[in-house]
Amino acid sequence: MSQESRKPDREFRAGRVAASLWRTEIERDGQTVLQWSTKIKKTYRDGSSDGWKATDYYYPSELSDLLIVTRHALDFIRLREGAQNDVEEPVAEATDTPA
Repeated sequence: MSQESRKPDREFRAGRVAASLWRTEIERDGQTVLQWSTKIKKTYRDGSSDGWKATDYYYPSELSDLLIVTRHALDFIRLREGAQNDVEEPVAEATDTPA
């Protein structure tokens, strides 16, 4: 099933701008790892058809909303990647010897 046909795992919105996130499990070096993909779009009402449409073009006044959803998506992904890495990689022990 393609990402476009399934519901996103997470979505962040600001104004009419949305960042949708999908997670996929992939095999890398014999281990299953989580990979995230993101689609960012803006919805608008089409005056000619009176329906809603999506675009990936933004006016300068919408760039702050674009930054907000992008930042939330990045934070969400990085926090999950950090949690995954903490489980897979042991933390080095601190020593009393200065570096």
